Amino acid sequence: VLPHLDILERSSYIVDAVKRGTRRRRPSAPFTTSTLQQEASRRLGFNAKRTMRAAQQLYEGIDLGNDGTAGLITYMRTDSTHVSEQAVKEAREYIENRYNKDYVPAKPPTYKTKSKGAQEAHEAIRPTKVVRHPDAIKEFLSRDQYKLYTLIWERFVASQMENAVYNTLRIEIKAGESQDAMPYLFRLSGSTIKFLGFMALYEDTRDEDAAPDEDGGR
Repeated sequence: VLPHLDILERSSYIVDAVKRGTRRRRPSAPFTTSTLQQEASRRLGFNAKRTMRAAQQLYEGIDLGNDGTAGLITYMRTDSTHVSEQAVKEAREYIENRYNKDYVPAKPPTYKTKSKGAQEAHEAIRPTKVVRHPDAIKEFLSRDQYKLYTLIWERFVASQMENAVYNTLRIEIKAGESQDAMPYLFRLSGSTIKFLGFMALYEDTRDEDAAPDEDGGR
């Protein structure tokens, strides 16, 4: 290492290339049982038993006072990322009203179920009604129920939102003791948010169901 440091201290440096571009980040799919347990562990510190206990309660039904008892989420044991057309429609209407049409994709996002033999007749875990914002029913929920319902609600709504867009910059710098001999190459890269997209609501941690980012350099 030391010989290289000695050479670099004596070297000249030139900017060899500058590349600007954009990168798109897609939201993650709505929850399956496994991804719900993973995200609840990472974000909330819940173990699988605690997660599923709260999910079971939300599924079976919560007393919402004058609105009666209602199941707040779809069935919580599923390996499918499928979502009904009606739920997609409700989410898109909510997103446009809450944010604006720029946050609504031209076509609803679709997500592939990675689990072999997944039962596509089942849906992903989602709120039964998008209009039931977590804060609107917080008074009727226990602490665990509220935290988990918020996680499920935000993840589902975000899954139907537009991609986040980043401006990207990559710089390549060459170094060497002479203009004719520059054997060292350094790369610097960075990005800044251009459009928040789904991240205006929910910045998810990445998991195995997440789609890869899309790069668009120029």
